[in-house]
Amino acid sequence: MTAARDLAEWATRLRPDDVPGDVRDAACRHLLDGFGTALAAGRTGAAAPALAVARGLGGAPESALLGTGERGSAVAAALATGTLVHALDFDDTHAGGLVHATAVVLPAALAVGEQVGASGAEVLAAAVAGYETVCRVAAAAPHAFHAHGLHATMTCGVLSAAVVAARLLRLGPETTVDALGIAGSQAGGLLEFLSTGASTKQLHPGFASASGILAARLAAAGASGPDSVLEGPHGLYAALAGRTVDAASVTRGLGETWETTRVGIKPYPACQLMHATLDAVAEAMRAAGIQRIEAAEAAGLVEVIADVHPDSASIVCEPADRKVAPRTPYDAKFSLPWSVAALLLDGEVTLGTYAPGSLERPEAAALATRVRTVVTPGEGVAADAHGRVLLRFADGREIEGRVPRSVGGPDRPLGDDALHAKFTANAGGPSDEAGELARRVRGLAAEPDLSTIVALADRLARPVPEEQK
Repeated sequence: MTAARDLAEWATRLRPDDVPGDVRDAACRHLLDGFGTALAAGRTGAAAPALAVARGLGGAPESALLGTGERGSAVAAALATGTLVHALDFDDTHAGGLVHATAVVLPAALAVGEQVGASGAEVLAAAVAGYETVCRVAAAAPHAFHAHGLHATMTCGVLSAAVVAARLLRLGPETTVDALGIAGSQAGGLLEFLSTGASTKQLHPGFASASGILAARLAAAGASGPDSVLEGPHGLYAALAGRTVDAASVTRGLGETWETTRVGIKPYPACQLMHATLDAVAEAMRAAGIQRIEAAEAAGLVEVIADVHPDSASIVCEPADRKVAPRTPYDAKFSLPWSVAALLLDGEVTLGTYAPGSLERPEAAALATRVRTVVTPGEGVAADAHGRVLLRFADGREIEGRVPRSVGGPDRPLGDDALHAKFTANAGGPSDEAGELARRVRGLAAEPDLSTIVALADRLARPVPEEQK
């Protein structure tokens, strides 16, 4: 048995009743969060290119293109939704695999689930199978894909989307193995955007979701894929992670331990690898009774020293000269120095923090140059590292902030009230439709199909007219 065969056997035989209640609840929480980030991106036009291309692809009217009032093929819909969920970098993260799980699970589940008229319970079971796949495949080689210049969300997410699609298309285990093998040949996702501030990373989950559906359809049509796609001599780990992996770790404990419950929800719309530092800065400010540092007082803060995990440094701290002066909003979302400066000046980090006008503030650029990072090895993975900062002032004061790990993960979870507040804000504020969508997603297992959920999400994702911005 190969890892792909084990995954396929488990995923195709998983019944909705086999999923424990806490796992179903965790999946619904993450699907709700993913809907929220997609709505925010749709409302602000953050994924406009992907939506434009999806609309132009045409095809059978199988699934909704959220925010457009139009329909297209399930492949086109997945491309658009995957980009919407991830466009603002506000979607969830599995720390062990450093993957944005919902950004590849939700688009495939929504597009294919709508295409085949699946019940909410069946969509939820497929989503859980997808969560387990992307998290486990990535966590078997922690940070290895990133170290090789690849975005693990796309690299591993295409296999997850293939599992979701195969499950909803009711493919058998053998055909699902082929789908996984075909999906592996579409794995990729370059991190070169880190050098330029380009927005290609936004597209990666859309690529992965669309390609996973294509893989499942190709397998159903008779195309074959290698069952050794993961651990083979030219498989995913050898070719794209540059290492040999214990393939059994991918499927060990399937149906007994659930990675779906280990996915974290972001409180900040920025790279997960600097969340612990932002939390530590917020803790230091609370300890000192500082709500925010006024621009006129910022010069008195002579230095900010931040501990950073070695695997985080190359992504959010280097090269230092570029990180202190981000060129684009997406560039800023991967700049620890600039984001720390913005938090100190504004007292918060929100979607508005990364608006184009916010990047032009000279006081933020000046303060970012005084943020110094110290690479500090930790015992765990980078996305679950501790956070520590020391604020040094010209008057001799030193204020320290420490957190054991960032807020939002399984060991410091975001509560239901905070989750719903985040969703409501992303949906444009309190409304009957936002409340109804939240209620139905949280109760997904009871939905007869996805029609009402899709209709609500489509309306809430419509771009906000310029005169209302």
